Amino acid sequence: MRKNLHITALSLLLAIGAKAQQDSTTTTPSSREGLYDSVWIRKRSFFPLPVLGYSQEKGLEIGAAMLYSFYTDNKNPDRATRNSTLNLIPAITTESQYKIDLKANIWTRSNTWHFKSNLRYHNYPLYFFGIGDTTHYDNRSLVNNSRYKVQAEGERRISGHFYAGASILYQHDTYSSGDSKGIYTTMPLTDKEGGYVTFLGLTGIFDNRDNENFARRGSWLKLNLAYAPSFLSKHPLFKIEAQGSHFLSISRKSTLGFNGIFNSLQGNELPFYLLPEMGNDLIMRGYYTGRYRNQNYLAGQAEYRYLVDPKMRIHIWFVDIKPKFALAAFAGTGTVFANRDFRFGGFKPSYGAGIRYFYDENARLTIRIDYAVGEKRSGESRQKGLYLSLAEAF
Repeated sequence: MRKNLHITALSLLLAIGAKAQQDSTTTTPSSREGLYDSVWIRKRSFFPLPVLGYSQEKGLEIGAAMLYSFYTDNKNPDRATRNSTLNLIPAITTESQYKIDLKANIWTRSNTWHFKSNLRYHNYPLYFFGIGDTTHYDNRSLVNNSRYKVQAEGERRISGHFYAGASILYQHDTYSSGDSKGIYTTMPLTDKEGGYVTFLGLTGIFDNRDNENFARRGSWLKLNLAYAPSFLSKHPLFKIEAQGSHFLSISRKSTLGFNGIFNSLQGNELPFYLLPEMGNDLIMRGYYTGRYRNQNYLAGQAEYRYLVDPKMRIHIWFVDIKPKFALAAFAGTGTVFANRDFRFGGFKPSYGAGIRYFYDENARLTIRIDYAVGEKRSGESRQKGLYLSLAEAF
């Protein structure tokens, strides 16, 4: 379906050479050594990740992923405060398509407030396969899509590890046939040429993880209920988004994580492009995003991570590091289904392995390379994907 080439060697070199500027340092006694020491070190860090890719629908793609990590309470630091991040991803293709994605993840002192935002614009083609869990590769259509997206949410800790807050999402899409082939030209779809929606939501979160970026123990649970009123959207809609993760520290170097997601879109008229989609670099890896889509989406996965610390020092010119890695193996399953049409036989497999490099071990920030495989349908090649990403899948 798709071929991707990534400049991993250059990416790792830049990761190794990226300079982190120290904000503050406090040390407490510890008899242990390694990534998980009880040594308090806070640093600002900036990491650029160049990516080169190719796909049939886009041509040659040149882009970058840039992540800046910092702390909001430098004047009065609290050891519990998590690092905040800004993530910018611009890209352009030889077919005159482009995208820009800006994400922010902000924690205030003592993690009292948590804010997330996403500004996105893209003008990119995609493949549309139809609706349901039995779509066929040969029925795919190339579809042009431009999207404006503004998303923001904020939560405040109300007690212990519990947070409550609100969210808003505005999205405007336009669609058109890119090749006049396949199922898109003949299939009746709601808002086939696009539309707009504004979701207003309420959020509840439980979070007692030891670290947000590379957790080794604790749980994270999130429930968001959102409504799109008719005066702010093309159609009145209601959606449910539930997510959860749990981490077990098996040994000094081993961690087992579990992750699940449930998304549901409800309403009398459901725009096809808002239906929950299976497949991305976070969960159900190995599937083209949107290969399967429907009114409801349920998926779960487990991942085993093993820390590798070669205890070596690399000092070449401006590079002076003690590299640390983690190996990972994961497996999961998921399905999409319409209301009152849930089938256990609809679940599809996802499994694979990867490696992580800690480019900021104090905040446990990683660059992640994963290879995943999924379902093999009759008459088709097995579905698979290669992913090069900043931060963990969950």
